[in-house]
Amino acid sequence: MPKILVIDDEVHIQKIIDYKLRTAGYTVIAAADGLEGLEKARGEQPDLILLDVMMPRMDGFQALEALKRDPATKAIPIFMLTVKGKEMDRLRGQQQGVAAYITKPFSPNALLARIEETLRPTEE
Repeated sequence: MPKILVIDDEVHIQKIIDYKLRTAGYTVIAAADGLEGLEKARGEQPDLILLDVMMPRMDGFQALEALKRDPATKAIPIFMLTVKGKEMDRLRGQQQGVAAYITKPFSPNALLARIEETLRPTEE
């Protein structure tokens, strides 16, 4: 089953996402900030990353930039999952290559559907 890396400093958000994804059969890896997330992304090579913006040590936009610069992680789809819903923030995420920009509060079912849509193999 695909691996999802959840980079978020809010434990309750991690627990909600972890439960929803594990119930759907995904392997979930957690990181509490951008620096830990970068290490885990490089080591675990997840199939998708859920990335919060406001975190200690390294924020989500800094982590996103580093992930997209690194040849080992640049092709991994990244969903920003954040309370920062202003158009300026959305545009910044899109310009940096996020696959989706989802604002909190979010629907766990809608998030799961979006993940499944992104990871679904394309027919050739």
